[in-house]
Amino acid sequence: MTSSTASGGLARFNALEEGAARAVLHDVCASRAWGERLLAARPYAGADDLYAESDAAMADLTTADLTEAMAGHPPIGRPKPGDPTSSREQRGMAGASAELKEEMLELNLAYQERFGHVFLICATGRTGEQMRDAVRERLGHTAERERAIVRVELGKINRIRLATLVRDEPPGTEGG
Repeated sequence: MTSSTASGGLARFNALEEGAARAVLHDVCASRAWGERLLAARPYAGADDLYAESDAAMADLTTADLTEAMAGHPPIGRPKPGDPTSSREQRGMAGASAELKEEMLELNLAYQERFGHVFLICATGRTGEQMRDAVRERLGHTAERERAIVRVELGKINRIRLATLVRDEPPGTEGG
């Protein structure tokens, strides 16, 4: 536990009514088990406590929980319409050539056919080419290896989204 008291965004999150907090957590990660665990551990003394609880919850997710979490993510190259979070996270594909976008679509479909779920990668800060190269590489993995990678990538995404949630500015006021 951190010794500092919660302030800014973390204090707002700690003070949310349970239903509102549950909805906010669902926006971070679609796994109900993950969200309920983070909800039950409130209030958080500091952001590091929140991140540690997220990591612990992620490590404990069942295969079904991971599947539920992945269902909340759009394919790379096709962010959810009207969703600024998925658009921001997939910014690396925004300026990609039509050829690269088409290749990503084909690779996404091949990945989904092989593993039964969307290709999940922490896309923040990655170029379209880096994401393409990652999906190409990961298509050769076993299902078990890929499931372990998905868990790590989802944990990274959750941490980034939680950091956005607890920053001092109210949600929606950050710059592009």
